[in-house]
Parts: sequence; C-alpha cells; structure tokens
Amino acid sequence: MLRFSPLERAHPGRLTAFVRAAPGKGLFLAEKKSQRESESLAPDRNETFAMNLRFWGVRGSIPTPESDRLRYGGNTTCLEIGNPGEQEAVLIDCGSGIRAPGVELMRRPGSRIHILLTHFHWDHIQGLPSFAPLFQSGVEIIFYTNRPADQVRRLLGVLMAEPFFPVPFAEIGSNVDFRQIECGKAFQAGPLTVEPFRLNHPQGAVGFRTESEGKVFVHASDHEHGNQEIDAGLIRAAKNADLLVIDSQYTPAEYATKVGWGHSSFGHATTTAAAAGVGSLLLFHHDPNHNDEFLDGMLADARSLFPKTGMATEGEPTDITRFID
Repeated sequence: MLRFSPLERAHPGRLTAFVRAAPGKGLFLAEKKSQRESESLAPDRNETFAMNLRFWGVRGSIPTPESDRLRYGGNTTCLEIGNPGEQEAVLIDCGSGIRAPGVELMRRPGSRIHILLTHFHWDHIQGLPSFAPLFQSGVEIIFYTNRPADQVRRLLGVLMAEPFFPVPFAEIGSNVDFRQIECGKAFQAGPLTVEPFRLNHPQGAVGFRTESEGKVFVHASDHEHGNQEIDAGLIRAAKNADLLVIDSQYTPAEYATKVGWGHSSFGHATTTAAAAGVGSLLLFHHDPNHNDEFLDGMLADARSLFPKTGMATEGEPTDITRFID
C-alpha cells in the first residue's frame, strides 16, 4: 500500500508517492525499488567509510535559477559527506539544495539522517519543507545545532507555520531529534567525528571539522574575517585538513564595500588555507550576482594566491583528497 505524507495529501498529484519499507530496510521511491531489490543493494556494515563530498547547493543568500549561473550551481547551501551506499546520511545545512538529496535518499538503504546546521539564516534552512524524508514515518532525522532543542523546534515550526506552508512542523511523519552542540567539544554524527567551532557572522554561526579514518574535511561558512580570536580558532580547526570549504562570497574589492555583512573574500580564504596548511581549498557561498564567468575569474585570481584552490560546484560525489588536480 502506498503511504502518502501530509504534504502529498495537501497537494495531490504534485509530489511523488512514497512507500515505507520494513523497519531498518530503508526508504524507496515506490516506482523505483522493491524491498527485495533494496536489501540486495545494502552495503556490508563492515565496509570502510568513504569520505566523499557532494555539493547539492553552493549559493549564498538566494537561489539563482539562471542559465549563466548553473555550471557551478544555483541552489543555496547544502552538502553531503559520505558514500551514497552508506546506511546513514550526513548533511550540512538545509538550503534549497536539500530538495534533491531528499529525493535521492528515498532510493537508498538506511533510515537515519544527520543534519549539521551552521545557523538559521533563511538561505540555510529554506529548503527543509521540501525535504521528502522529513514527512516519512520510519525515518530518524537528527539535527545538530548550537541552540537548545525547544528553541530549534520553535524556529522550524515558524518556518512551516500557517500561512507560509500547508503542513505544520508538528505533523511531520519522521522521528526528529534535536541535539545541542558546544564549540570545542567533539561529537559523533554517524561515522564522522565532528568538532564545531565559532564563526564570525551576524547572530552567530558554527563551522565543522569532520574526521573519519584519518581524513579531515572542514566546513567554514558563513564567516567574516577580522575577529582575531575567531580567525585563530578557524585556523586551528582547519590545521592540516585534507580539504577546507570556506565562505568566499566576495572579491577583495567587493569586500571593501561590504565590511560587517558577515562574509569574506577569496583573499581571506586563501590566507586562511595557507596558514592552516590545508591540502586543498574550495571557494563556497557564491554571491547570487556572480555568474559562472565571473566565478571563473575569481578562481583564477585565487589560484595565483593558493594554487590548490577550486570552486565548489554542484555535482557528483568526490573523494575529499581528489577535488583539485
């Protein structure tokens, strides 16, 4: 029997019908996978965790569905750490980019999703109401934030409150858990050891150093350089990381007119990467006013300062040690 989420009942015909498999067997698109097929695809739990990274959203502020901004990507921030075959998924942020992994996760084995939230500005949470697993019974979603659990539940409730959305957060089908994290204290999110650290951003934000089997990936967005204590903490967190993904929204010239806005330039990013001794750097949180050609120019200029630099791009999962040729 097909089981429809409240959102599907509110909008019949607009969303794909989903079916819930037996507990522990994962979630699947009804027309794509049978329970028997999904069990045959489930990986051995003793498999080595692959520390891959996939960008589902790379923009800041607002999505940019324009033809000259799609090569790098037009969705707001969301990225996934891990292997598509893993039993547990780990995501960072819930911008508009989270819709697509929601559909993808419905095809995969496993029913536990870890979401690390940097902060609650709109471009980092706006996609959550379109995240299909949120509405499915049998799914466990764990949110990690630096705010108390009751406050997070209230904030997400506002996001989906009448008249902004037809399904209240209180009526979602998944089992949601909120875990408050503290900067400087490591925690476990699925196969990853995660250490949060402070970022300099209006109303606050958190970066994440993630480790698994000797590989280290650091995510630092949204962040504005200039606070010596916070900058030093970021460099400590990124020390010798395989890959640093960092807020690089502006050129140095643009930043001069946007001091205090909570974001950095690619010049700040390359300075941090060099100071931390990272293996590779990816520029992230692309300005909505920057088209692909403009980003090409930013990348070329950044590489003159730190050669192992790339541009965060929506696409296929890549091992964190292989992003830059």
